[in-house]
Amino acid sequence: MAPLTDFYQLTMAYGHWRAGRHRLPAAAELFFRRGPFRGAFALAAGLAEGLRCLRAFRFSAADVAYLRSVLPSTTEDAFFDYLATLDASEVPFLQVKGPLLVVQLLETMLLCLVNYASLVATNAARFRFLAGPDMKLMEIGLRRAQGPDGALSASKYSYIGGFDCTSNVLAGKLYGIPVRGTIAHSFVMSFTSLEEVQPRELLPLAGGEPVDLPALAKSLLQQVCELLQIPPEKTNRGELAAFVSYAISFPHDFQGLLDTYCVRRSGLPNFCAVALALHQLGYRAVGVRLDSGDLAQQSKEIRRVFRACGAHFQVPWFETIPIAVSNDISEQSLEEFIREGSEIDMIGVGTNLVTCPLQPSLGCVYKLVEVNGSPRMKLTEDEEKMTIPGIKTIYRLYDAAGHPFMDLMALEEEPSPSAGQELAIRVLGRLGETSKVVPTTVEPLHRTYFRDGQVCEPLPSLPEVRSHAQVSLSLLSPAHRRLHEPQPYPVAVTERLHNLLTELRQVTQ
Repeated sequence: MAPLTDFYQLTMAYGHWRAGRHRLPAAAELFFRRGPFRGAFALAAGLAEGLRCLRAFRFSAADVAYLRSVLPSTTEDAFFDYLATLDASEVPFLQVKGPLLVVQLLETMLLCLVNYASLVATNAARFRFLAGPDMKLMEIGLRRAQGPDGALSASKYSYIGGFDCTSNVLAGKLYGIPVRGTIAHSFVMSFTSLEEVQPRELLPLAGGEPVDLPALAKSLLQQVCELLQIPPEKTNRGELAAFVSYAISFPHDFQGLLDTYCVRRSGLPNFCAVALALHQLGYRAVGVRLDSGDLAQQSKEIRRVFRACGAHFQVPWFETIPIAVSNDISEQSLEEFIREGSEIDMIGVGTNLVTCPLQPSLGCVYKLVEVNGSPRMKLTEDEEKMTIPGIKTIYRLYDAAGHPFMDLMALEEEPSPSAGQELAIRVLGRLGETSKVVPTTVEPLHRTYFRDGQVCEPLPSLPEVRSHAQVSLSLLSPAHRRLHEPQPYPVAVTERLHNLLTELRQVTQ
């Protein structure tokens, strides 16, 4: 992964090496300036991938040969020999400390690994907040993602953000994420009549003689149509054949896609007939899916039919058959489902999750904050792009209700703040005024995971990361959690750090 960098990182590396500055101790920080999606929170993700890449950070012989071909011919041979010896044995993460040349070279790789991962995880968390804790969320963005790498990342980080499963089989294999999926419209359209169903028989779950499922489903369809007052000839027999064929193949996992033709007149009665046939053999259908139309309204109509069938045929579980929906689901879609009081149990989200159309980039940056023991600061005419100098420790401050209410940056050498201690702070964006806060709990956010070329703490599993993320999100106050016009989450600096900032601004100007 060492060549996963911008070309100018290498030209700067050569400049540092030629000037004899390449081993100066340096520190850089990776951060973002604005919360994504105009929200007040973000999930940090991609950290484990960054650690794995640091552990494997090497320029191979083939890498060095390629760099020789693209760097100017005046580049000294000794520089390439030096690159061949490089590793990340002196660099921790995400606050990065180490030799200046290596700290610089890591910038692009770390930004690449963290930016998109954090954006998708945060986007997924927003969908989870809207859906609530009980709704099942499925990531289905593989065919719309920015290539296979983007698709795999989206599956992984949407799972961390709160999704329950994915349609991406490779993501399931690589990361252990639960995979789900049944049939598409093409499967339903491929059948024209019950005569095409092969095999036709299904063994009852409790054992006994095999049953002709197409015949049983056809018989039950007459009864369902009579109950729903639908002419049987209006139902599509190819659709019925597709449902029967799928039920024979997967009797424990039968789910019907209802909208290939007409939901009310065909998809719904055909599904009920096959589900009731399976029930007579001891099996239970697992759900239905909708992919078009007014999803909230249709879900309510479907639930009424399920209740009617459950009561009429004396099948109590029929009333609770899960209803899943897809079809370009967005945050706005979920808000409409809530307003209309839908009966939806599971939602598949693709394009609006994996491509993050509301904000295509998080905008993380990576800036030097110290070189050779001297604080460094970027000072520009755009005050938002000004950096905070010095190596820092970050603390999260909690109120009496257990909600985080502020993150506080302090110089690394400052004593740690304590719970119940009154702190004099300056909030970014209002640096001209001092404020006083008294936290009930203080949590240090930095932990060392990489030292001397090795990951020095066990990395949590993906389910553990997901659990930690969900617990952290649950601690947010309602004011910071809401997705529209949230209360801004403040980030502050200590008086000592503010004094350093003021001093360097005056010197630099």
